[in-house]
Amino acid sequence: MEYNQYTLRNGLRIIHQPSSSKVAYCGFAINAGTRDELPHEHGMAHFVEHMVFKGTKSRSAWKILNGMESVGGDLNAYTNKEETVVYSAFLVEHFNRAVSLLGDIVFHSTFPENEIRKEVEVVIDEIRSYEDNPSELIFDDFEDMIFRGHPLGHNILGTPELLKEYSSEKVIDFTSRYYHPSNAVFFVQGNIDFKRVVRQVEKAVGDLPDVQIENKRTPPPVYEKAEEILHKDTSQAHVMMGCRAYNAYSEKRTALYLLNNMLGGPGMNSKLNVSLRERRGLVYNVESNLTSFTDTGLFSIYFGTDPDNIKQCIRLVERELNTLRSKQLTESQLSAAKKQLIGQIAVGSDNNENNALGMAKTFLHYNKWEAPEAVFGRINALTAEQVLEVANEVFDPAQMSTLIYK
Repeated sequence: MEYNQYTLRNGLRIIHQPSSSKVAYCGFAINAGTRDELPHEHGMAHFVEHMVFKGTKSRSAWKILNGMESVGGDLNAYTNKEETVVYSAFLVEHFNRAVSLLGDIVFHSTFPENEIRKEVEVVIDEIRSYEDNPSELIFDDFEDMIFRGHPLGHNILGTPELLKEYSSEKVIDFTSRYYHPSNAVFFVQGNIDFKRVVRQVEKAVGDLPDVQIENKRTPPPVYEKAEEILHKDTSQAHVMMGCRAYNAYSEKRTALYLLNNMLGGPGMNSKLNVSLRERRGLVYNVESNLTSFTDTGLFSIYFGTDPDNIKQCIRLVERELNTLRSKQLTESQLSAAKKQLIGQIAVGSDNNENNALGMAKTFLHYNKWEAPEAVFGRINALTAEQVLEVANEVFDPAQMSTLIYK
């Protein structure tokens, strides 16, 4: 798939994928997330994501709010453990407007004290809404268990106690460490000439200095299996099982993605869904997930069930894991698994917004981007022996940590 790239003198990397659509997407991906916070900054990366919309030296919060929406566009952002992304969707004729606005809020936000006080309450309400939803909260608590004592285990939202101590000075201290062109990528997908892209980005942020930052991330401690039961006021029990997995640069990651999709992916024919729901009616939802960070990874399984069925469900999950570890896939099974995963990726890649955000994240960490066809090639090249090896390395029930809400 065709794409263009360029690096400004201040270190900002630009990636552009042409598109025939009348709608374009662009934004900045910053190489800073929850794991880059200091102990007293827990939740700061996410809080900055909120605060960049609250005013710059030349734009009020109201002007920012209306900057793209007044022309039918959309302004959005998200934060995770390793990056923060601020972006916009708009008709292609409003590209210049989008670049000017995004460059201003990402690199020139003032973080006014009165806005901080209001936004702290907004985020605290967001935290409380998660606490009212155990099927989501358990994912955060489980990550904290797997990466105990490390920033990768921290809840992205932070804690109310620390949020109440935030100030303009503390927010600026965080952004001054990470929000620099050399630590960011500007991405755009749309029917826009690449020379124009470079020209407009240069105009918006080209005068910013080339600040070299030292972002030395501390690797997580050695994994230790853990088991914990938390008593919650819920009628349904919520259970998570899992362990460490491969990092984002591992060659074994593709085989694990295939296995994860077979085991508990979105298809109704996943092994866990068939075993726990379709055959026995023990759960409404069961899924497995794989998250890859730059230096580690996380494999997890989630299900909700009646408290009386917890042990039976765990035994069934372990049975499926052991089957994948002990029985090599036949050629027909492997072929079917590949076909399903490739089809799912192809369907997902039909979403331009997802494509643009995926391109941003990939270019930020790998300094390259590849078309889905390249991913398909890696999937098709997998052998049954490789898949079995990975299953044995990751799917050992004896090494699985367990967290239960009941």
